Amino acid sequence: MVKVKDLEARLWYMQQTLANGWSRNVLLTMIQSEAHLRQGMALTNFERLLPSPQSDLARQTLKDPYIFDFLTLEQPFHERELETNLLHELERFLLELGQGFAFVGRQLHLEVGDSDFYVDLLFYHLKLRCFVVIDLKTGEFKPEYAGKMNFYLSVVDDQLRHDSDAPSIGLILCQDRNHIIAEYALRGVNKPIGISEYELTRALPPSLRSALPTVEEIEAELEGTATNQSEPPKTKKRKAAKAIKPTQKAKKAPKGRRGKSQEKR
Repeated sequence: MVKVKDLEARLWYMQQTLANGWSRNVLLTMIQSEAHLRQGMALTNFERLLPSPQSDLARQTLKDPYIFDFLTLEQPFHERELETNLLHELERFLLELGQGFAFVGRQLHLEVGDSDFYVDLLFYHLKLRCFVVIDLKTGEFKPEYAGKMNFYLSVVDDQLRHDSDAPSIGLILCQDRNHIIAEYALRGVNKPIGISEYELTRALPPSLRSALPTVEEIEAELEGTATNQSEPPKTKKRKAAKAIKPTQKAKKAPKGRRGKSQEKR
């Protein structure tokens, strides 16, 4: 908690830790992803369509954006790939959604007028006491997504909702969302819907961004390493030791006594 300098944000994390039973690792993850700035930030029509305090509780349940940095998807990817990968990491997906979400099913079959429809993901929220329909989209938000979600919620309320349940709510997750277009799209629907973006990776803060090498620098370093490894190691040539020739001095024959005696004769 020392890393959180803002006192109001620190209090928020303390309250959420006590309410949700976060472990130390979960708390660190939430701090790093700046959960306090994302909670309750989804664009919704809850205030118009849900009674108080259900509307405020539902709004605080949703985030914007959702961070799915635990996925290993590469662009471009299909909606079904996103759905499959999220369910492979269901525990982390539920952690990012927040407390209270219970998984019901994927590609849930709805039969209407002899036609078949399938909901991407269906959850039940234990605190809100309602079904939550999640529609996964790649790319930017389109107005027709709101009409499709409105249809799904009508069918879920009619076929799955119990008398004691609150009205079902929908969550459209897309990679990009124009705020004005989304607002207009929600005006004409009569079901509670939220629209949020999701991110697979988060941008690094400026302090870390300046401290880390760029992609170009990493590639240049790798190329230099590969070049050095491909060249054979250079061996130092040893200088041949010069053979030292022994110096032989001619020895003079000593003058013997015999020679002297012969000269006298």
